[in-house]
Order: sequence, then structure tokens, then C-alpha cells
Amino acid sequence: MRVLVLQHIACEPPGVYEDVLNERGATIHRVELDEGEPLPDWRAFSAIVAMGGPMSVNDEGELPWLRAEKAFIAEAVHAGRPFFGACLGVQLLAASLGAEVVEGPAPEVGLLPVSLTEAASTDPVFAGLPRELLSLQWHGDTFSLPEGAVLLASSPAYPNQAFRWGGYAYGIQFHLELSREMAAEWTRVPAYADSLASVLGPGSATALVDQLAAHADELRAHGRRMFERWLDLAAVAEPMLDLASSAD
Repeated sequence: MRVLVLQHIACEPPGVYEDVLNERGATIHRVELDEGEPLPDWRAFSAIVAMGGPMSVNDEGELPWLRAEKAFIAEAVHAGRPFFGACLGVQLLAASLGAEVVEGPAPEVGLLPVSLTEAASTDPVFAGLPRELLSLQWHGDTFSLPEGAVLLASSPAYPNQAFRWGGYAYGIQFHLELSREMAAEWTRVPAYADSLASVLGPGSATALVDQLAAHADELRAHGRRMFERWLDLAAVAEPMLDLASSAD
């Protein structure tokens, strides 16, 4: 399996998701879009993973590559290519499918629970996860659901937390991939440190990293389970995509 990873800042790699990819023997092709690296042909990949970043999907004026990335995702997902997006990645998926991404009522930051929907209980990726799922939230934007999407998770502040579109495209607003070390690295990014201080107060970075250290194994275990099931779906899709390519 060849998997394309779309990154938007170096300190937000796939984390535990990348661990799973390596365990499965996947070949990973990483593109650092914020560094100006070009998008490849999505047809060369079995699946696409899009991670987070400090920018908004609406920052096209300052970051014109966002427009190309959204068009890229739209084309791939409409063609049936499996897609998994986290945080900025879910917002990119929503926007690429015609949904609106807007600034939320207030930033949602910290270790907070999300509630899985009834649809999640029978979803091939979310089934079996706790109905109240602890997650790391760190975002200020939110999205409307694309037409035809199935809502899979919500929180009181941000009702749209996860969705499925079609059979193979998934997005989650929250983070389950982080290790303590990754979180500590995030707090050293000036934009992230400023965000934490403005929302949670001075000195909040240390407290958040300590909280995550206490719960990282729990978050990563749920992230691993979710991602493994999504990869199982992607593996089912791959032979069908190969057949479609042969027919073309």
C-alpha cells in the first residue's frame, strides 16, 4: 500500500497513525505543503492522510497552495480514494466537498470528551469505541457537514467533530495521534504557545503537556484502533480502484 501524507507543519506528523502504517508495511510519501513541496498525482497512491496545521483552510490569499490542495482532495475523494483527515485535515475534507468552514464561537482547546453518535455505533471505523471519547482539542474553526455526510461525533461547543462521506472518506476534528513528546514540541511553536496562553492562560502549556502525558496511552490506543479499521477499509478499496484503473 502506498500512502500519501499531507503535512502542513513539520511538528504535526501522523504520530501513532504513522506507527500503524509502518507496521502494515506501507510505503509513505510525505508532502510538506507549507514548505512549498508540490502535490503528486493522487492516482499513484492507495490512500491519503491529511494532518493538522496552524492555518485556516480559508487562508488562500496568503497561502495559495490551499486552493490547489482542496481541489486535489475533492478530485481524489470523488473518485473513491480512501482519505483520513485530522483537525485541519477534516476541515480540508469538508471544504473540498462544498461545506463551509468558519471561525467558531470560541477556541476549543484542551483534553476534552467527544460524544459518538448513534451512527458511529454501526460505523466500520468507529464501532466499539467508547461513546464518550477523550480527545485533545486544539482549534478555533468549525465546519458544516457536506451533503451526504454521516455525523459520527460531537461536542457541546462544536457539534460537528467527525464525519464519514461515502464509503472511505473520514475526518476527525480532534487529535488522538499525539505522544507527550509531540505535544511538548507543539508548545514550542510560537503560534501554538500564543494560542494556548490566550485561551487557557499563562503557563498552560506545561499543564497541558502534563495532562496529556497522563492520558497519552489512552488517546493513542483509541487512535490506533480507529486508524487500523480505516486502513482495513482502504485495503478493501484498493483492488476495486485497481480494477477501475485497468478499465480506464
